[in-house]
Amino acid sequence: MAMHAAATGSTRAIQGRASVVDGDTLEIQGTRIRLFGIDAPESAQTCLNQSGKSDRCGKRAAFALADKVGARVVSCQPTGKDRYHRVVARCSVAGEDLQAWMVRNGHALAFRRYSKSYLPYEAEAKAAKAGIWTGSFEAPWDWRRNQQRPKR
Repeated sequence: MAMHAAATGSTRAIQGRASVVDGDTLEIQGTRIRLFGIDAPESAQTCLNQSGKSDRCGKRAAFALADKVGARVVSCQPTGKDRYHRVVARCSVAGEDLQAWMVRNGHALAFRRYSKSYLPYEAEAKAAKAGIWTGSFEAPWDWRRNQQRPKR
Protein backbone atom coordinates (compact mmCIF):
# COMPACT_ATOMS: atom_id res chain seq x y z
CA MET A 1 0.00 0.00 0.00
CA ALA A 2 2.62 2.51 -1.09
CA MET A 3 1.78 5.96 0.16
CA HIS A 4 4.69 7.88 -1.28
CA ALA A 5 4.00 10.79 -3.59
CA ALA A 6 3.41 9.69 -7.15
CA ALA A 7 5.33 11.40 -9.91
CA THR A 8 2.15 11.88 -11.89
CA GLY A 9 -1.39 12.76 -10.94
CA SER A 10 -3.18 15.80 -9.69
CA THR A 11 -2.02 17.47 -6.52
CA ARG A 12 -5.03 19.79 -6.49
CA ALA A 13 -7.11 19.73 -3.33
CA ILE A 14 -10.24 17.58 -3.37
CA GLN A 15 -13.10 19.16 -1.45
CA GLY A 16 -16.70 18.33 -0.74
CA ARG A 17 -19.05 16.33 1.41
CA ALA A 18 -17.53 12.95 2.15
CA SER A 19 -18.97 9.52 2.69
CA VAL A 20 -16.98 7.21 4.94
CA VAL A 21 -15.91 3.88 3.45
CA ASP A 22 -14.04 2.74 6.58
CA GLY A 23 -11.93 4.23 9.35
CA ASP A 24 -9.19 5.41 7.01
CA THR A 25 -10.97 5.81 3.66
CA LEU A 26 -13.34 8.51 2.43
CA GLU A 27 -15.12 9.10 -0.83
CA ILE A 28 -15.62 12.63 -2.16
CA GLN A 29 -17.40 13.20 -5.49
CA GLY A 30 -16.71 9.61 -6.59
CA THR A 31 -13.02 9.68 -5.66
CA ARG A 32 -11.80 7.17 -3.05
CA ILE A 33 -9.32 8.76 -0.69
CA ARG A 34 -7.03 6.84 1.67
CA LEU A 35 -6.08 8.94 4.68
CA PHE A 36 -2.31 9.48 4.68
CA GLY A 37 -0.16 8.18 7.52
CA ILE A 38 -2.76 6.28 9.55
CA ASP A 39 -4.21 2.77 9.60
CA ALA A 40 -7.58 2.09 11.23
CA PRO A 41 -8.91 -1.34 12.17
CA GLU A 42 -10.59 -3.03 9.20
CA SER A 43 -14.40 -3.09 9.01
CA ALA A 44 -14.52 -6.82 9.85
CA GLN A 45 -11.86 -6.56 12.56
CA THR A 46 -12.70 -7.07 16.22
CA CYS A 47 -10.72 -6.06 19.29
CA LEU A 48 -11.12 -6.80 22.98
CA ASN A 49 -12.55 -4.06 25.18
CA GLN A 50 -11.44 -3.33 28.76
CA SER A 51 -13.69 -6.18 30.01
CA GLY A 52 -12.10 -8.65 27.60
CA LYS A 53 -15.25 -8.83 25.46
CA SER A 54 -15.15 -8.76 21.67
CA ASP A 55 -15.72 -5.29 20.24
CA ARG A 56 -16.32 -4.33 16.60
CA CYS A 57 -13.49 -1.78 16.63
CA GLY A 58 -13.31 -1.56 12.82
CA LYS A 59 -16.96 -0.55 12.58
CA ARG A 60 -16.54 1.79 15.55
CA ALA A 61 -13.63 3.54 13.81
CA ALA A 62 -15.73 4.08 10.67
CA PHE A 63 -18.66 5.42 12.73
CA ALA A 64 -16.35 7.78 14.64
CA LEU A 65 -14.97 9.19 11.38
CA ALA A 66 -18.49 9.54 9.95
CA ASP A 67 -19.65 11.36 13.09
CA LYS A 68 -16.60 13.67 12.97
CA VAL A 69 -17.10 14.52 9.29
CA GLY A 70 -20.91 14.72 9.36
CA ALA A 71 -22.26 16.81 6.49
CA ARG A 72 -19.36 19.28 6.62
CA VAL A 73 -16.98 19.98 3.76
CA VAL A 74 -13.82 17.86 3.86
CA SER A 75 -10.68 19.20 2.23
CA CYS A 76 -8.03 16.70 1.11
CA GLN A 77 -4.55 17.47 -0.19
CA PRO A 78 -3.28 14.52 -2.28
CA THR A 79 0.19 13.14 -1.58
CA GLY A 80 0.09 10.34 -4.19
CA LYS A 81 -1.70 7.07 -4.94
CA ASP A 82 -1.61 3.68 -3.25
CA ARG A 83 -1.29 0.26 -4.87
CA TYR A 84 -5.08 0.10 -5.21
CA HIS A 85 -5.02 3.36 -7.22
CA ARG A 86 -6.77 5.30 -4.49
CA VAL A 87 -5.73 8.89 -3.93
CA VAL A 88 -3.70 9.15 -0.71
CA ALA A 89 -4.24 12.50 0.99
CA ARG A 90 -4.05 14.54 4.15
CA CYS A 91 -7.63 15.53 4.96
CA SER A 92 -9.18 18.09 7.25
CA VAL A 93 -12.55 19.41 8.38
CA ALA A 94 -12.78 23.08 9.40
CA GLY A 95 -8.97 23.15 9.50
CA GLU A 96 -8.66 20.14 11.83
CA ASP A 97 -6.42 17.28 10.68
CA LEU A 98 -8.67 14.19 10.46
CA GLN A 99 -5.76 11.76 10.69
CA ALA A 100 -4.50 13.34 13.92
CA TRP A 101 -8.04 13.30 15.33
CA MET A 102 -8.53 9.59 14.49
CA VAL A 103 -5.20 8.59 16.07
CA ARG A 104 -5.53 10.90 19.11
CA ASN A 105 -8.95 9.41 19.89
CA GLY A 106 -7.74 5.81 19.57
CA HIS A 107 -9.64 4.98 16.37
CA ALA A 108 -6.50 4.45 14.25
CA LEU A 109 -2.77 3.89 14.57
CA ALA A 110 0.10 5.87 13.12
CA PHE A 111 1.07 3.97 9.94
CA ARG A 112 4.81 4.11 10.73
CA ARG A 113 5.77 2.41 7.49
CA TYR A 114 4.69 5.54 5.60
CA SER A 115 4.89 8.39 8.09
CA LYS A 116 5.98 9.11 11.64
CA SER A 117 3.85 12.30 11.76
CA TYR A 118 1.12 10.75 13.91
CA LEU A 119 3.28 8.91 16.46
CA PRO A 120 2.88 11.64 19.14
CA TYR A 121 -0.91 11.37 18.83
CA GLU A 122 -0.70 7.60 19.16
CA ALA A 123 1.38 7.95 22.35
CA GLU A 124 -1.25 10.40 23.67
CA ALA A 125 -4.12 7.97 22.91
CA LYS A 126 -2.25 5.05 24.46
CA ALA A 127 -1.50 7.02 27.64
CA ALA A 128 -5.14 8.14 27.88
CA LYS A 129 -6.42 4.61 27.11
CA ALA A 130 -8.59 6.10 24.35
CA GLY A 131 -10.55 4.01 21.85
CA ILE A 132 -8.82 0.73 20.99
CA TRP A 133 -6.24 1.39 23.72
CA THR A 134 -8.87 0.60 26.41
CA GLY A 135 -8.39 -3.11 25.72
CA SER A 136 -6.27 -5.20 23.38
CA PHE A 137 -6.08 -5.33 19.62
CA GLU A 138 -4.03 -6.51 16.68
CA ALA A 139 -2.47 -3.77 14.56
CA PRO A 140 -4.53 -3.46 11.35
CA TRP A 141 -1.52 -4.30 9.15
CA ASP A 142 -0.94 -7.53 11.15
CA TRP A 143 -4.66 -8.36 11.09
CA ARG A 144 -4.77 -8.04 7.27
CA ARG A 145 -1.66 -10.20 6.88
CA ASN A 146 -3.12 -12.88 9.17
CA GLN A 147 -6.41 -12.89 7.21
CA GLN A 148 -4.49 -13.60 3.99
CA ARG A 149 -2.67 -16.64 5.40
CA PRO A 150 -4.20 -19.98 4.42
CA LYS A 151 -6.02 -21.61 7.35
CA ARG A 152 -4.57 -24.94 8.50
